[in-house]
Amino acid sequence: MRMNAAIVVLLTGLVGATFGFGIYLFAQLVLDMRASLGFDLSWVGAITASGQCGYLAAALLAAWLTPRIGGGRVIFVSGVVCAVALMLIPLTDNILLIGALLTLLAASAATIFVPMVDVVSKVVSWRYRGMAMGLVSSGTSYGVFVNSLLVPVYAPQGEWRMVWWWVGLLTVIMSIMVLWTFKRSGLFSKAVTEPAPAAVAPASLKRSGSLAWIKPWVLIVWAMNFLMGFSTFAFQNYLSSYLRSELGFDVSYTAQIWAAIGFVGMFSGLAVGMLSDRIGLRTTMVLVFLSVLLAALIFVFQPTGYWPLVAGVLFSLAFYPIFGLIPAYVSKLASSASMAVAIFAIANVMQGTGGMLGNYGAGLLASHSGSFAGVYGVIGVVAVMLVALTLTLPGEARHVETAGVPSSS
Repeated sequence: MRMNAAIVVLLTGLVGATFGFGIYLFAQLVLDMRASLGFDLSWVGAITASGQCGYLAAALLAAWLTPRIGGGRVIFVSGVVCAVALMLIPLTDNILLIGALLTLLAASAATIFVPMVDVVSKVVSWRYRGMAMGLVSSGTSYGVFVNSLLVPVYAPQGEWRMVWWWVGLLTVIMSIMVLWTFKRSGLFSKAVTEPAPAAVAPASLKRSGSLAWIKPWVLIVWAMNFLMGFSTFAFQNYLSSYLRSELGFDVSYTAQIWAAIGFVGMFSGLAVGMLSDRIGLRTTMVLVFLSVLLAALIFVFQPTGYWPLVAGVLFSLAFYPIFGLIPAYVSKLASSASMAVAIFAIANVMQGTGGMLGNYGAGLLASHSGSFAGVYGVIGVVAVMLVALTLTLPGEARHVETAGVPSSS
């Protein structure tokens, strides 16, 4: 039981490292790095786009690798790659190399997050997967929190490289702990006994070229992931611009809203995941999307006073947990861990594609309309669509767990 809990905590830490210590840290240090290295804003856009492409490609690579060498090995190697990339960034002044390393970090995020479904399916019992994956999905918020402690200490003194050294060292330590824990738990062994719920025929993946495993609920999940990326990424990315340039809030209040989003995000994944284990994943997802809807409506109709802060909290209650609820749902309905990984990998690609299109479309809409209110109106409509799609999903399969899956996490 303790070992299984340690595995979930380590997965959370690795998600925090790959997501939080990668592009998120670069975004916090970009002004300091520009001042030191002399690159322009075009490089920032190019690196961000390259990171997104790296993530999408790596999500598919993870789906191919995981059934062949095992999710535990993929995650461990990805953690090592992440640690090495973080340690190399402060050693170079070449922005092209830094961009390549940040792209590698984004790719390692995918090759950790996608096989997570495989590992969690093996070590966490069916009934507690919502809680486990909810905690893992909040890992990014912990990484951002660590960034917020380190950046104010070193960046003002021009020592931005020290921040990368520290997060690299933390990731090295985590990778060593993953090696020891995964080895003791047998997660480096490819051979496992996998559960077989009634949702999908067990032999469907074995038939060469067969698409029988693509059930209606799988298509719905992919559509939901696309819409989640389309709406929530734009919500987050244009928030500061809306608050400061259009609504006229100062830097301090905007920072308070982001601090609230980060603080709530540190606990919302675990709390909402635990709720999903009690009331069901579908019901919880409906509540989460309603939370996004309410947050968007506030920014459309009542973006004054303390209401933007309320909207930020509502968004945080949804944003971090939902990326754990979807893989938890997939792991419960898929006939095997390998099938769950394949479904979730494509879901990640759909999510990333939706995010890119959503960000681009939101920018176009705001520039043509002269206001971000329309952007948040569209996000509200998408949230309603997500609620409707969630209600069409089948209930989680009720099946007897195999002996290889523990009864408690």
